[in-house]
Amino acid sequence: MNKDLILCVSSSYEEKFYLNPKYTSLPKSIQEELRIMCVMHTMEAGGVLTVSFDDDGRLYLMTTAAEGDFIYDEIGANLLIKRMRQEKEELFEGLELYYENFFKV
Repeated sequence: MNKDLILCVSSSYEEKFYLNPKYTSLPKSIQEELRIMCVMHTMEAGGVLTVSFDDDGRLYLMTTAAEGDFIYDEIGANLLIKRMRQEKEELFEGLELYYENFFKV
């Protein structure tokens, strides 16, 4: 995965949120919304949530877990992503437009 395409990551293991410095031009309110959304996801399902752009500029959400993590709820994590995609559709479309206008070559 191209690290430049990663928008943000939240980890339940390290209890940290990371926003790629490349995207700090996003409005603070959007950065905060991403932080809350990602941290809430990892608090509920565990594991790591990665939000990135694919090669076509579409937003991609991926959840993973450490090997041997028996608390991680893979089904629940994927259902949360599905719900996020519905509830945050406008945010995600805006982020894709932002990426297309400022970063896509």
